[in-house]
Amino acid sequence: MSVVIPAMNEAKNLPYVAFRMPDEAVDQIVFVDGNSADDTVAVARRLWPDATFVTQTRSGKGNAIACGVEHCTGDIIVMIDADGSTDPAEIPLFVQALVDGADLAKGSRFVGAGGSTDITALRRAGNKVLNGIVNAVFRTEFSDLCYGYNAFWARHAECMELPPTRYRRAQWGDGFEIETVINVRVATAGLAITEVGSFEGPRLHGRSNLNAYSDGMRVLRTINQEWQHWRAHSSAERHGVRAGSGVTVEPADELAG
Repeated sequence: MSVVIPAMNEAKNLPYVAFRMPDEAVDQIVFVDGNSADDTVAVARRLWPDATFVTQTRSGKGNAIACGVEHCTGDIIVMIDADGSTDPAEIPLFVQALVDGADLAKGSRFVGAGGSTDITALRRAGNKVLNGIVNAVFRTEFSDLCYGYNAFWARHAECMELPPTRYRRAQWGDGFEIETVINVRVATAGLAITEVGSFEGPRLHGRSNLNAYSDGMRVLRTINQEWQHWRAHSSAERHGVRAGSGVTVEPADELAG
């Protein structure tokens, strides 16, 4: 299993992430630096001396994820955040959902034992609206479209068509909209998605790069672009694309420790 950790100026948060990382089953840490101005990379090297270290080619979370996935060697890929908001101790819940038959284990703050002490009322409302649009357009049943805790079988990375990393110019999907891109493309490829209840904690140190309004608008534009993308792929039957894949819910059990 490979765990992708994109980070930019997260030096103070990394010790907590490392402390919560499961001791077993994680074969590879892929640490993706977003050209940090602090000692993020130095701290990460002390915490994970055997990790694969990557510097992203552009800016944005989507580019960081794409760069990280390119270097993964595990049969399962897990995406977490470096700010401490996504708890690495939940990784076994996501892996179990995959072992039980899911192609994508998608974290949700709104099912089962999921929750959040970080999401604002504005972000919650925006997420609900964007969820509703995606579910109506793509005939899905997502409960939490814009949450970045995900795990999937590495063999399905191809169908996600993550933004190419070799170009220096900004690419569609380079930002926080990457979660929407991944979720929609997995769903429209007809793959099985299980939602895993996940608890989002507060950012421990520093300020978030997320902007509720501008990133919400990017997601809205992405939904339209994904609609066009899906129609084009459906016409060509490029990936055997179809809509309406089922989404099941896997509650997060109470974690030990």
